[in-house]
Amino acid sequence: MADRWFDYGFRVQPHHTDYGGVVWHGTYIQWMETARVECLRDMKFAFEDFVAAGYDLPVVDLQLRYHQPLMLGAAGLVRTQLDVGRGVKLKWLYEIYDTTQEKQQLCVTGHVVLVPIDMAKRRIARHLPADLQTMFDSLQQYFST
Repeated sequence: MADRWFDYGFRVQPHHTDYGGVVWHGTYIQWMETARVECLRDMKFAFEDFVAAGYDLPVVDLQLRYHQPLMLGAAGLVRTQLDVGRGVKLKWLYEIYDTTQEKQQLCVTGHVVLVPIDMAKRRIARHLPADLQTMFDSLQQYFST
């Protein structure tokens, strides 16, 4: 696997936390998705173009491991990369850090697996149209170098 990561920074806001000022678990998933979509956009793989072509990329597997909490007001960073494999599955790896202090603290690690769905057939797309396959290939090539 390549050591190429995409970084997405954020600040913990009140609506991200529970009553004690600790980040609510669902917020991590939102940050992961935002980082993934922004990574794709940065690579000229706009998610909305994929959907406009009649496909979706739903999450079929999600795993998180909590190492320490993020707190209200903290500066954070989501690092993501594609774990390049075979077939049509896309496995994204994540590390979420508290970057408030000089030494970053690892808070959450995780991954999600997405599969392309042909929305008209409501089935996994084992073969994509040429233009979408080109997008997939360039994405995998970016993270495998």
